[in-house]
This record gives sequence, C-alpha cells and structure tokens, in this order.
Amino acid sequence: MTKKGKELGKPSRRKGTLGKRVKLVRDTIKEVVGFAPYEKRIMELLKTGVAKDNKKALKLAKARLGTHRRGLLKREDMENVLRHRKK
Repeated sequence: MTKKGKELGKPSRRKGTLGKRVKLVRDTIKEVVGFAPYEKRIMELLKTGVAKDNKKALKLAKARLGTHRRGLLKREDMENVLRHRKK
C-alpha cells in the first residue's frame, strides 16, 4: 500500500500565494531600497493617529494603487511597519 502525499489543492486556489523565496527577495529589496515617497507620506499620516488622517492615508493609497482592496492592504502594511519600528 502506498502513502498518500500532501494534498496541494487546485492550482487556481494556490495561485498568487507568497512563496518563501519571493518573500525573502521582496523583504531584502525593501530593506535595501527603502520606501517609495507615497509610502512615506502614508506613514506620516498614520503617525498622527487622527481618524481623519487615517482616512486620508487610505484615499492616497487607493489613488496610487488603483483599487480599494489594494489601498486597504497597503495601509495595513504601513501600520505594521510603524508598529515594528516602535518596538
């Protein structure tokens, strides 16, 4: 009797997931190159902690990235960066 291998699932479900190597490369590039000017501006808006500026940060991210969802993810990402810098 043969053992069943690990179920990978449908390719359509796996597509777009972040692999280990891609994550490492992106993190290294981000560390070396730094942040884009619009990302720095978003972080400045988020540093104030005012709800109005939080919304402005989302609007700026949305305008730069094209969709609401991408804007939300970028704002969340910038918030995480600020949180890690405080530690």
